[in-house]
Amino acid sequence: MQPLEYTPEIAEATAPIFAKLEHQYKEEHWRTLAPYIYEINRLKAEKNAVILAHNYMTPDIFYGVGDVVGDSLMLAQQAAASDADIIVQCGVHFMAETSKILCPEKKVLMPDMNAGCSLSESITGADVIALKKEYPGVPVVTYVNTSADVKAESDVCCTSSNALKIIKALEAQGHKRIIMTPDKFLAKNVANEMRDGGSDVEIIIWDGACMVHERFTPEDVRRVREEHKDAFVLAHPECPPEVMAEADFSGSTAQMDTYIKEHKPAKAVLMTECSMGSNLAAANPSVQMLGTCQMCPHMKRISLPKILKCLQTEQPEITLDPETAKRARKAVDKMLELS
Repeated sequence: MQPLEYTPEIAEATAPIFAKLEHQYKEEHWRTLAPYIYEINRLKAEKNAVILAHNYMTPDIFYGVGDVVGDSLMLAQQAAASDADIIVQCGVHFMAETSKILCPEKKVLMPDMNAGCSLSESITGADVIALKKEYPGVPVVTYVNTSADVKAESDVCCTSSNALKIIKALEAQGHKRIIMTPDKFLAKNVANEMRDGGSDVEIIIWDGACMVHERFTPEDVRRVREEHKDAFVLAHPECPPEVMAEADFSGSTAQMDTYIKEHKPAKAVLMTECSMGSNLAAANPSVQMLGTCQMCPHMKRISLPKILKCLQTEQPEITLDPETAKRARKAVDKMLELS
């Protein structure tokens, strides 16, 4: 795709966005981004499209073209409630599948089909079937960060923010053993919380992990605290339990966002993907976001030129087997019921 021209019209139209992001982008760099932002916003209005931008998208995407921003499940839920004909998923593949599960009548587009997820790819539907044979009658709780075929074989989904609530709800129904897939660290962190609360429920754990969050160590937290005594540390529940023990706050990306906006600590560090910190810094200039973070190569496959091409061609499109989508929807709906 040939670079687009930066014109006075584009400069004027994108000036409010640049005002928010001037600390993230030098003006000469912004001149290369603004024409894409302008054209994407023009085209999505023309085609009645909505762009879902995950919290891990870069600020040019998150603030420049995102219509709905947030964590993966919230994006899909809000897309389902919109009257858009086309959904462009700026995130990773399983998120686009979840949007299609919840919006079967809409055209769901993915700017780069190679934007995968190490966590999602750690388990298959066949793996879940095998688990159910090994542990007959034990309910399977599956993180939403999974493919449609995994959700279809599961009993109920969960998010990082409601996983504990889902496990407690199943325990209240009389279940003493519960399978959690695929994130071993989320499962271990939930198991620790259950045990701390006096529960003896057994959590059977799948050996999957997020390539971003598994890299964080307790030493990362201690190093930040040595340099910044007043740093407030927020950690995602996909981090190892040893990291969670060092943090001041644990929560999903949406919960981190809410905490920063409401409490505005002077200095904060996020144990999660780098762009989350950049996006929060733009929205909360009074908070000094400190450096420790990890980059997700899959999220970074999504770019403004790819989004524009995706809208122009209406490809690549996410398609799902209707029966698989229907069964996966049951697991998502069950989560909403229990939480």
